[in-house]
Amino acid sequence: MTTAEEQWAGAPTGRRSDLGTGRAARRRAAATRAQAGGAAGRGRNRHRRLSGWALLAARLVFIGALVGLWQLTVVLHLFPRTVTSSPSAVAVYLRHALVGSTLWVNLGATLEAAAIAWVLASVVGVVVGIGLGLLPAVERVVAPVLDAANSLPRIALAPVFVIAFGLTITAKLALAFSVVVFMLITSARAGMQAIDVDIVRLARSLGANRRQLFFKVMLPVAVPSIFGGLRLGVIYSILGVLTSELIGAKNGIGQLLQEYASLFQIEAVYGLLIVLAIVASSINSIMSWLERRILRWQAPTT
Repeated sequence: MTTAEEQWAGAPTGRRSDLGTGRAARRRAAATRAQAGGAAGRGRNRHRRLSGWALLAARLVFIGALVGLWQLTVVLHLFPRTVTSSPSAVAVYLRHALVGSTLWVNLGATLEAAAIAWVLASVVGVVVGIGLGLLPAVERVVAPVLDAANSLPRIALAPVFVIAFGLTITAKLALAFSVVVFMLITSARAGMQAIDVDIVRLARSLGANRRQLFFKVMLPVAVPSIFGGLRLGVIYSILGVLTSELIGAKNGIGQLLQEYASLFQIEAVYGLLIVLAIVASSINSIMSWLERRILRWQAPTT
């Protein structure tokens, strides 16, 4: 017999009974906890599913309330007809615009310029931001200049870019790039500054070289901040392109908005704004999904 069996065999009868009763009680308690945990988990899952449907219903109700309030302001004539239009008139415009080609051509021109500007600004901004994070001495020298340039109202430069590059896509790219690049530089710098010095010292003491230190220690810490800047940069890139198109462009949603506003076609203006809101919201949702997928190794914040 093993030691446990010998102890069990040599134990008094009363003690055996007590031990057996204690083990049985522990088994029953463990089974009860397992059942309770499973029920709680199922309850949490049901709660999450119900919350998802409830959230969707609440959003639909909220949108419906906004449309109803919009219609009420039109019926009560709370605003001049030159600055407002009814939801039904906007729906009529959208129905005709969606089957035509004008909306899609101009929307494609805007999104094309925004995508190119975002990619260029992302590459330059992330590289510069990480470089400044790796070179603190250089960062201390150029940081005041970067902060001063970042504080400038780049929207005021839109006429300058239009005069310099004409009514071309280059003017759109220049303005959108100037808006987004500083955002990415700031995000990358913040990510590099968030690195724990003690972790870096520990990695060095374990024999990590510079390449391993960067890709396995520094970059994973900086990625969340960088990705947050990338997600915001998409929206601001679209805004930069739209601003340039409003100043002057051959095509694009901004140019179309300017044309409809000058003709007092307010239903078309509101229709284009709704299209832009849907596009920007969809892009933001895609970027949020990509962020969750790429950063799935992170511990949840809630």
